[in-house]
Amino acid sequence: MHLDVVDLRAFYDRTKLGRSTKHTLQSALAAMWGNVDGKTVAGFGYATPLLRPFLEPARRVLNLMPGQQGVMAWPRGKPNTSLLIEETQWPIAAGSIDNLVIAHGLETCERPDALLNEIWRVLAPNGSAVFIVPNRGGMWARSDLTPFGYGRPYSMRQLDAQLKRQKFILESHRSTLYAPPSEKRFWLKTWNMWDRVGKITGVRLVAGVLMVEATKQVYIMPKGGAVEAIKRPLEVLEGLTHPKPKPAAGRLGKLRS
Repeated sequence: MHLDVVDLRAFYDRTKLGRSTKHTLQSALAAMWGNVDGKTVAGFGYATPLLRPFLEPARRVLNLMPGQQGVMAWPRGKPNTSLLIEETQWPIAAGSIDNLVIAHGLETCERPDALLNEIWRVLAPNGSAVFIVPNRGGMWARSDLTPFGYGRPYSMRQLDAQLKRQKFILESHRSTLYAPPSEKRFWLKTWNMWDRVGKITGVRLVAGVLMVEATKQVYIMPKGGAVEAIKRPLEVLEGLTHPKPKPAAGRLGKLRS
């Protein structure tokens, strides 16, 4: 189920809970990526709240929005970088994106394997893709107050397994949004405290969101042992340990006799 772009923007821009969520995810993503100077950065789904910090340092920023969700011009007051695309067929050259974040995209996609294939295609060989999905065991996946209450939530094991099947190499994991998804003043005032406690304790089960950084696998992994067993020993060294008498040649043998 895809949420409309209008509803997504209203959550992140017009609610206190949405603004706190945006700042937390921005910080987590920046910590995972580090320096993006001179790189091509892109977001798929609804990633505009996360892309803004990278507008200046990155060489280019692209905002890819699926047709089922809708599109809006972004960023405000600057040249538009948003593209309305077909969910599993992007008008992007293969291997051209250095850093890609997927937010509100994978969990709502009806063909996740096809989407992951397209992400693998456009990602540069040394590029980084960060997948942000609702945590299956957390409170956020059970509440419709935020966009993370829609679509298909994941456990970390499920997400890892799906990425590995689609030829991704897992690089790092992170969980965040430990405060309850509530607009009540108490929870918003203690927002940062909950996040710190969650990072210290590492209790992933109660986190609202899972973040996985992955790179594309560009070589073929071996699937097991030798395809065919060797049925008889090699004869390269035969005779060195137990020499065998050499049969006499026919004509030479007669001359010697």
